[in-house]
Amino acid sequence: MQSRKMLKSRKAISPILATLLLIVIAVAAIVVTYAWIMTYMGNAEQQAGIMLYKSNVNFHEQDGTKKIAIDVGNSGKSNTQLIRVYVGTSTTNMQNQTTTPSLPIMLSGESTATATVNYNWTEGATYHFRIIAASGQSLDFPEQAPA
Repeated sequence: MQSRKMLKSRKAISPILATLLLIVIAVAAIVVTYAWIMTYMGNAEQQAGIMLYKSNVNFHEQDGTKKIAIDVGNSGKSNTQLIRVYVGTSTTNMQNQTTTPSLPIMLSGESTATATVNYNWTEGATYHFRIIAASGQSLDFPEQAPA
């Protein structure tokens, strides 16, 4: 009989405790959302800190060897390195090239760097280039050799 009285006398969770639980859950949700957004924004900022562009391409001949000097710029504020240079006659037929100076080439923020490759180019032909930075970004562009 006494156990029936105890069961009947039990009340639900108090309104103060319910309010505190809601506040704790809301704060935890805000903290988790903030952490996720800051991680996302940090990654986006890091990627936007490196923006490659083609500054100039110079087809020339030096001491009987045909060369291509490629000036690559970084309009972002972060530093990176150029780790691969590909040249070919089409986007599907590009070969990894040895450069002067040798790779990797340091490319500071808001600056340009030059990579020169020995390549037997033909006057008037179009060549395709792919420059890959250490950050994983690539710069693809075609360029026509002078006639």
